[in-house]
Amino acid sequence: MSEKSILQIKNLSKNFKLRRSKLFEKPQELHALSNISIDIEEGETLGIIGESGCGKSTFGRCIVNLHRASYGEIIYNGTNIVNKKGSKLKELRKDIQMIFQDPYSSLDPRKTAGAAIEEPMKIHNISKGTDSINKVSSLMQEVGLDSQYIYRYPHEFSGGQRQRINIARALALNPKIMVCDEPVSALDVSVQAQVLNLLNELQRKHNLTLIFISHDLSVIKHVSDRIAIMYLGRIVELCRAEEVYNNPMHPYTQALLSAIPPESPFEKHQQIELKGEIPSPIGEQKGCSLSTRCPYVMDKCFAQTPELSEANEGHKVACFLY
Repeated sequence: MSEKSILQIKNLSKNFKLRRSKLFEKPQELHALSNISIDIEEGETLGIIGESGCGKSTFGRCIVNLHRASYGEIIYNGTNIVNKKGSKLKELRKDIQMIFQDPYSSLDPRKTAGAAIEEPMKIHNISKGTDSINKVSSLMQEVGLDSQYIYRYPHEFSGGQRQRINIARALALNPKIMVCDEPVSALDVSVQAQVLNLLNELQRKHNLTLIFISHDLSVIKHVSDRIAIMYLGRIVELCRAEEVYNNPMHPYTQALLSAIPPESPFEKHQQIELKGEIPSPIGEQKGCSLSTRCPYVMDKCFAQTPELSEANEGHKVACFLY
């Protein structure tokens, strides 16, 4: 673990047991995350990208302990936080907060905007009375909302305004790390830019470490320092943000980037199509997860799982080609 690392993730795995179809049958397991290891540096924005169902949201929920990891370690401040419970977990919530994907369902419709932002401060006994109201007002102004909206309910706000309330609520406990689970995917494009710029501004102001989960390549490029590409529960490529776009190494990353439409209609653009069936995440996992679709597949790809290792300086890839 480097001196700059705020979070160290070692061999993180998350399996979900499936309901049995027959009596006395052994329940099968769905492998949502498989042996993820990554160090996250203080003050950086780590972008996590991949197609739907690749395990991005599960990864974020494991970090904030909404999902209990099946195996592995998440080390924060020198302590493994995977098995934290009760008061120790409650104390941890101050430092690691989450912004959810849906800005409406993540807010209680019976509570005003002010009450939603104030709730975590009440739970953790941070401030009371006038101090609490003043802090709520200050947080609302910080995220670009007028303090007169403090007594309005979620249905009276637009999608972008609701997400600003969620950001203010996450900031209420002065966290060190914020997990952003597709925070702009439900918003209009013009509002997306405003919320992304707000997150960048808040990160600089509060020295936040952001774990930004998205399926949108253009959004990830705008906000990230480093990008991790996920496929079927594994990180297949990890490097600086510009490296992913300038020098994609993993076949899946190359196919993902080729799906971006060209900026000019006169620009020559060849899309890489991954043909073949996506392997099931249920049951025993053997070989490379892309082996059934990869154009460069080799015999050992079906038998062995490639480890995420450094191909170039600061550029890690999980592929036998390198």
